[in-house]
Amino acid sequence: MLFSNTRVVRIDWGDCDPAGIIFYPRYFEIFDDSTSALFERALGLTKIEMLKTYNFSGFPLVHTQARFMQPTRFGDDVTVESKINFGHRSFEIDHRLSLKGVTCVECAEKRVWVVRQPNGRLKSHPVPEEVLRKFRVI
Repeated sequence: MLFSNTRVVRIDWGDCDPAGIIFYPRYFEIFDDSTSALFERALGLTKIEMLKTYNFSGFPLVHTQARFMQPTRFGDDVTVESKINFGHRSFEIDHRLSLKGVTCVECAEKRVWVVRQPNGRLKSHPVPEEVLRKFRVI
């Protein structure tokens, strides 16, 4: 079973185009925040605390795709369900954004756990066992 997290997000005026419909790049911001919320729930740490605790440089996005089925608008309270599946150095997250039970957007992400090398370059690194263990417990 995949670990999941659900959160409610209000679509704000600044998220929308002049017609009051969400501007599609804002969905990717919502999904990025949902990824952080997923880790925060599992680990009990904010993202900045997580970066310090696990001494790594983040989990950059290496692939994404989305399917837009129905627009959302200013004032909508949408539900975002995020599920994670770990590999060795990477993980995949599926996000489903819905309004009143109707799926509006589906997004798939692939991210990589990275550390900074002495020369400053980022390099993929195995996801720490301690992190994986916390996702298994919940």
